[in-house]
Amino acid sequence: MSLLLAIFASVVFIITGCGSNDSSDKAENNASDNAESNGARTLTDALGNEVEIPANPENVIASYLEDNLVALDITPAAQWSVNNGSPQGYLQDSLKDVPTIDSTLPFEAVASYKPDLIIMDSASMVEGDKYEQYNKIAPTYVMGTEENGDWRKELQTVGEIFGKEDKAQQVLDDYDAKAADAKEQIQQAIGDESAAAVWLVGGKLYIVNENLSSGAVLYGDLGIAVPEGVKEISEGAAANWNPVSLEQLATMDVDHLFLINSDEGDGSEILEDPLLANVPAIKEGNVYKYDKDTSWLYTGPIANEQIVDDAVESLVK
Repeated sequence: MSLLLAIFASVVFIITGCGSNDSSDKAENNASDNAESNGARTLTDALGNEVEIPANPENVIASYLEDNLVALDITPAAQWSVNNGSPQGYLQDSLKDVPTIDSTLPFEAVASYKPDLIIMDSASMVEGDKYEQYNKIAPTYVMGTEENGDWRKELQTVGEIFGKEDKAQQVLDDYDAKAADAKEQIQQAIGDESAAAVWLVGGKLYIVNENLSSGAVLYGDLGIAVPEGVKEISEGAAANWNPVSLEQLATMDVDHLFLINSDEGDGSEILEDPLLANVPAIKEGNVYKYDKDTSWLYTGPIANEQIVDDAVESLVK
């Protein structure tokens, strides 16, 4: 049976091949012409998908990328949250009226917002057949690891998707000017003293990666000295925040400590452990506390600007 089907297919191809190719080419060209005439553009994402971007997307789902959207004056149809309850607190001045969607992006929930564009922050969010499922709902663009590891490239890519390249560049220029001014102030205030950011959650401590999240701001943009312990933990680490034991923290020669607390209280108790008594930052009272609703756990132009402001407020007396 399969042999007969193969022969039949070959005959059909020989008879109609040229005409079909012509028709197919014409159809593709017509589709492309129609898209261009409507102002739509086709971009290739990190997975090699050719994604037709609508001319003026109005209902956008871009989980984990809301910071970039807000910076570019774009309001998403729904915003990322944990268990449909806790969105990114630092963005709520801009997104307080935007409904939340669970960070796992259930298909039904995504479809309920009738998006005309979906942007995924990483390939891991569309593993298996998930891409096809999301793409049935709306054109779906996937970010790559290059963007994930560099917030500037991520902002520029979002700018390209929405045709707002100039706006994205202006945001970057404004941020760089702000960071350069803050760097000068901080270096005058603390010289070559070091700093680290630790996150308290579930009774455990995590320390920020030297090259990612708020670590990229502290060390890369503000030029603050990196403690050796942070360098050691960050080496080869892919996560933004990595576990740090009290014993490891106790041996760190760190002069200033930013504590981001996601637990009850203000987090002071864990730093009062006798093991940490000789940590310079704790011994000298150079501990600066921030809660989970601040931007320290996130990244993006708005988050990073707020981290810069916090660093200046804490370090420049």
